[in-house]
Amino acid sequence: MFSLFKKDPLKTLEKEIKVKLEKARDIQRSGDIKAYALAMGEIDELQKKLDQMRSGVE
Repeated sequence: MFSLFKKDPLKTLEKEIKVKLEKARDIQRSGDIKAYALAMGEIDELQKKLDQMRSGVE
């Protein structure tokens, strides 16, 4: 009955990736390349997780 109000995990993960990409962009613009590399590593892991979730759904 309440499944109507449950958040879609794919959309939640996509939103999280989008936010992290924006933060990574700001880090890169500030010149902190090491922090940027770490942020992009996290984003890469989230993207892999998202791809796995999508392939499991299809």
